[in-house]
Amino acid sequence: MENLLSLRQAQDLLSAPDIATLRGLRDRAMLAVLLGCGLRRSEVAALAFSHIQQRDGRWCIVDLVGKHGRVRTAPLPTWVKVAIDAWTSAAGLAEGHVFRPVTRTQRVGGERLGEKVVWQMLQQYGEAAGITGIAPHDLRRTCAKLCRAAGGELEQIQLLLGHASVQTTERYLGTKQDLVHAPNDAIKLSIVN
Repeated sequence: MENLLSLRQAQDLLSAPDIATLRGLRDRAMLAVLLGCGLRRSEVAALAFSHIQQRDGRWCIVDLVGKHGRVRTAPLPTWVKVAIDAWTSAAGLAEGHVFRPVTRTQRVGGERLGEKVVWQMLQQYGEAAGITGIAPHDLRRTCAKLCRAAGGELEQIQLLLGHASVQTTERYLGTKQDLVHAPNDAIKLSIVN
């Protein structure tokens, strides 16, 4: 089953973690990366500090290796960077993997988070936000949908998600070609005899 979240549902999900705890700060940052950058859960688990760099005057996730070994760069919205910084600052992290396990006693333990933890974390906050049966890939599709609703260009969304084919991005968006209101009808050229 596919869950596409509305902007309100996405905000509720993002606000669900208790940011008074280390785990809550981490989880909010992971949710922000999923919703704001459209990363896959494997990419979230593998995200390293070396990926977070400035390019063209803005923060990005660079050299992100995705499906089929494709490498891409994903711009980091300011709100996503704020969430990552809040987590890494509280956890005292500055190198290696960005997301790490947090023990019951609120200590960072281990070098890397497993993909399964991303799934389980999302289930917990999905239920808290009243969204059942949500999967990490639903947040990837939601990211695409919210980008498009905010006026994002199809090609830029394709690059953000790292899709080889624009048809894949169109499937995420539920886009179908509109032959009645074709965009090329608006080109103001004429044939002069």
